Amino acid sequence: MNTVRRTRRVLVVGIDGVNLAALAQVATPNLDAVAARGFLASVVVEPDAPSLSGPCWATVATGVTAAKHGILGNVLTNHRLATFPDFASVLHRIGLRSYVAAGWEPLVTTQFGGPLFATPSRCTFIAEAGHGAEAWEVLDEQITADAEHVLTTDRPIASFIYLGAPDMTAHYLGCGAEYRNSIEAADVRLGRILAAVGAGVGDAAAEGESAGAKDGDEWTVIVVTDHGHVEAGGHGGKSEVECTAWIAACGPGIDRDSAVTGTQSEHLRSLRHVDVVPSIYTALRLPLGREAAFDGRPFNLA
Repeated sequence: MNTVRRTRRVLVVGIDGVNLAALAQVATPNLDAVAARGFLASVVVEPDAPSLSGPCWATVATGVTAAKHGILGNVLTNHRLATFPDFASVLHRIGLRSYVAAGWEPLVTTQFGGPLFATPSRCTFIAEAGHGAEAWEVLDEQITADAEHVLTTDRPIASFIYLGAPDMTAHYLGCGAEYRNSIEAADVRLGRILAAVGAGVGDAAAEGESAGAKDGDEWTVIVVTDHGHVEAGGHGGKSEVECTAWIAACGPGIDRDSAVTGTQSEHLRSLRHVDVVPSIYTALRLPLGREAAFDGRPFNLA
């Protein structure tokens, strides 16, 4: 009997500011592949915080709402991250390699009250060279190239890769053709990141291939956005479009759900950003020692 236990790893890709409705208007074969092997479900921004990147990503990274982590804006001062730390720092502290790559300063630098991700095992920050939507496309290309290298050579147990160009394109140019093009470009980058980990997911994956064949690893893939945008570009309010986000995920223990065909299970109808961290821990077979502190629950992970 084969008793070899494969190494479980988790990849989280955060794509900032992608309207759920826009996904029906663009070609996203790599995100579609994740959803086809698992699920894609809508998420409502937590009611105790505005639809801003700071509080939303803090909720994704910590598994608790703003009432606990204390971040209510894009300046992260007065946070309580020492009490409710990000998952990458927790994993590093217990001896599991983690990796974070981002170009938005508060996520990984001390600017604007950061960093949200305090002490991952490995961290990449690349500053925006110039201003405008095109500068962010270049930045996301650099982040993706770094992720391809690190994920291929370092093989961290858990990673968070941040792509910010769609959000910034909406801010600069609104949610028109350029925004849709930026979402498609982010999906191409997602495909490159998936290929780097060899998760068997994406438009280049073989038909029927399951997540996690490379080097005997089993990958859980989570792709998440933080908030939506009004048509002219912008967010922070309480409108439905601003407060509607989404999560897609696949991997061991995540069954293919009817969410792909539009009839979601009861659990997926109530999916929340706070569910990401408990799902990461469960995917890695780690005990939820701080379970009482989490405001979310794992996806349907075995």
